[in-house]
Amino acid sequence: MLKALDQQYVLPTYARRDISFVSGSSATLKDDKEKSYIDFTSGIGVVSVGHGNANVSKAICDQVSKITHSSNLYLIEPQAECARRIVKQSGYDMKCFFGNSGAEANEGAIKIARKYGEVDGTPKRYKIITLEHSFHGRTITTVKATGQESMHNYFGPFPDGFVYAKDMDEIEGLIDDHTVAVMIELVQGEGGVQPLEREKVKALSSMLKKRDVLLIVDEVQTGVYRTGEFLASNLYEIEPDIITLAKGLGGGVPIGVVMTSKKEVLGAGDHGSTFGGNYLSTAAANAVLDELESFKESGRLDEMFIYFEQALQGFYEPRRFLFTGSVGFGMMRGLRVKNAETLSAIIDNAHKEGVLVLKAGRNTLRFLPPLTITKDEIDEGFERLAQAVASL
Repeated sequence: MLKALDQQYVLPTYARRDISFVSGSSATLKDDKEKSYIDFTSGIGVVSVGHGNANVSKAICDQVSKITHSSNLYLIEPQAECARRIVKQSGYDMKCFFGNSGAEANEGAIKIARKYGEVDGTPKRYKIITLEHSFHGRTITTVKATGQESMHNYFGPFPDGFVYAKDMDEIEGLIDDHTVAVMIELVQGEGGVQPLEREKVKALSSMLKKRDVLLIVDEVQTGVYRTGEFLASNLYEIEPDIITLAKGLGGGVPIGVVMTSKKEVLGAGDHGSTFGGNYLSTAAANAVLDELESFKESGRLDEMFIYFEQALQGFYEPRRFLFTGSVGFGMMRGLRVKNAETLSAIIDNAHKEGVLVLKAGRNTLRFLPPLTITKDEIDEGFERLAQAVASL
């Protein structure tokens, strides 16, 4: 019945599996047939504190019982508090704008950069350099910012001004008098869980500051402790001009944030969002931050990172005949699979065995588990995954 409804009334933009989840706890989901699944995806990096988190659920229910939305024409207490906490945890001197998704956050970042490049209202600098294999969103502008040619089919004409570098070494040579910013992911998620080299990122950051070219870091997937610190930027020891967040911040409630040290660029009327940063989304985000700050400070986050890495390597080492390498860090991991057919078979078999995993570019099996996943769930997940690949 559900599948028929979906096929009749929902646009077919997703290759959906015939699975419907009805409940979840931590990193374990149950479908409508009572089958359990270990979730190594957290809804593509979203459910950072696990399914059915009691504290997040309570914060959402408490907030909805009072007020859900008022619009950004008025002061919003949980939004201001959320912004304070994000800035404090980042360690950067910035201000925040709230939207509803990573794509919206990246749109905001692009608008900040473009206005920064204007002189007396004239667009003197507008070009933004991004990397091939990057992914920055699904809106018309963020699709064009994405450095994957396959993403540019059908939807043109696109906004001008995006330039793609093959790698980090090519960026400086592409900068000209019209370049205003460089936009990167420190770990390319959709591009195959590909971390950028730390020293090259630090050198890029230094060079851009000298040339007054902004550095935008897309932390939609890497942010909010996914890679160990609050931001991957902290690990890379850089100070970006603009940072974007989304996914894991709301624990499942849609939210996006663009934060910037260029605090005076946008003024009243330059940007806006009807739903962005409302009472519901920022109350949820504050509860997520409560959970993850405590988890980090207690040492349990780092403990789980080590445990997950060891379990992943324990799965990988005896099965090198299927894989060509292990990539990523924190709870953003990938195994390079020898070919696309094998990757597809692994994911299909994994669903049958009750473990959720993801595909990423470059034939990568991607892991984005909830940050608060338990050791028992990690063990069970890799046992199921071992069964999934046993016949390959």
